[in-house]
Amino acid sequence: MRKKILVVLKGYPRLSETFIAQELLGLERAGFDLTLISMRKPTDKKRHPVHDEIKARVVYLPEYLHNEPLRVLRAFLAGIKKPGFKPLLKQFWADLKRDITPNRIRRFGQALVLVHEWPDNGEWLHAHFIHTPASVTSYASIMTGIPWTCSAHAKDIWTSPDWELSEKLGRARWTVTCTRSGFEHMRDLTPMPEAVHLSYHGLDLARFGAFTGHHSHRDGSQASEPAFLLSVGRAVEKKGYDMLLRALALLPADLHWRFTHIGGGDGLAKLRALAETLGITDRITWKGAMAQEDVLAHYRQADLFALACRVAADGDRDGLPNVLVEASSQRLACVSTNISGVPELLTDGENGFIVPPEDPTALAAAMERAIRDPALRHRLGDAAEKRVREHFDHHSSIRQLTRLFEEQWQKEEQWRKSA
Repeated sequence: MRKKILVVLKGYPRLSETFIAQELLGLERAGFDLTLISMRKPTDKKRHPVHDEIKARVVYLPEYLHNEPLRVLRAFLAGIKKPGFKPLLKQFWADLKRDITPNRIRRFGQALVLVHEWPDNGEWLHAHFIHTPASVTSYASIMTGIPWTCSAHAKDIWTSPDWELSEKLGRARWTVTCTRSGFEHMRDLTPMPEAVHLSYHGLDLARFGAFTGHHSHRDGSQASEPAFLLSVGRAVEKKGYDMLLRALALLPADLHWRFTHIGGGDGLAKLRALAETLGITDRITWKGAMAQEDVLAHYRQADLFALACRVAADGDRDGLPNVLVEASSQRLACVSTNISGVPELLTDGENGFIVPPEDPTALAAAMERAIRDPALRHRLGDAAEKRVREHFDHHSSIRQLTRLFEEQWQKEEQWRKSA
C-alpha cells in the first residue's frame, strides 16, 4: 500500500531545478500522493511548464525563524510535550556542537514547525538534497518516528562534512544519487552501502522531443554568418563561466562567432565586466533566466553548447548537469570538462568534446575545432542524442524510485507485523 509522502525541498519552484520538478511530476503520474514542503519561497519570476502540471500542494516553512516568531513559538511549545522532543534535542545539540551556525538552529526550528503542522497526514518523508533539506527531514523523523529517504545530488554531497553524511546515510532508509562519483563517495561513508543507489535523473523525452530540423553548417569563416555558441546555467563558480569567457577570448581573430548565455545568478555582473575587459562584449548576449520552451528553441538554433564545469573553492561541483543532457537530446554537440558525472554522458571524440577543467587554452582549442568542422559536430551531436535516448530516459528513473519506495514499504509492513 502506497503512503502519503511529504517531500522536503530547499525551495520550490526553481527554474534551475527542472530535474526535481520532472521527477515530482513523474512520481505523481506513477500514482504517488505528494505534498511539497519548501524551506524557501520562490524567488524566480518565471516558471517552467512542468511546474504548472504538478498537482501537489505546496507548504512553505518559515525561511527565517524571526520572520514568523509566533508560528515557531507555537511549534516549540507543542513540541516539548511530545515524546520525540528529547531524542530530537539530543541529536540537535550533538550537531550544533560540531556546526555552531545560525543555519543549524534554523533547520531545528523548521523541523519543529513541520512536525507541529504536519500537513495532509503524511506517512513518509523524502528529502531532496542531503544537506539542509535532509537536516529538516531527519529532525522531523526523529521527533515523529516517521521514516525517511533521500535524493542527494551534487553540491549537497561535496560541501557536507563526512560525519554528517555518514550519520544521515545511517538514518535514512535509502538514498539515491545521480552520478557515480557521488554514489561511490557516499557508499564509502556508510556501513550500509547497499542502501545507496545510483539513479540518473534522465530527461522527459516527450518534453524534449527529437529535433527533426538541421543544425547549421556555419564554420566561422564568414563574418555575416558567425557560429552560434550557447550555454545555459547559473552564474556561479562551479559552472566555470570565467574560464569559458577566457577561452572565447583566445579564439583566433579570423574565426567568427557569437555567444549567448541563458541563466541568472549572482555572478552575472562580474562576468559582464570580465567580458568587457577581454574585449568580447560585442559578441555576447546575456539572456537571463528563460522558460524551458524558450531554452529548447535555443538548443535547436545553436551550433555548439559549452559548459566549463569545475570544482569550486568550497568543494561544490555539478553532478551531471541536466543542460548537457537537454542539449544532447537536440543533437547539439557539447564541449565540457571531465568533472563529476559529465564523462558518464559524454566521451571525447565519440559524442562530444571533453577537456580538463581550469584550462581555457584546451577549451578554446576544442571550440575552434568544433566551429571549423560542422560535419564533425553534427556526427558527435547525433551520437550524443542516441546515448540520451537509450540511457537517459527519465521513465527508467521513475521506475527505479517506484521500486525502491514500494520495496521499502513492504519491509516496513513486515517489521510492523513482526514487532
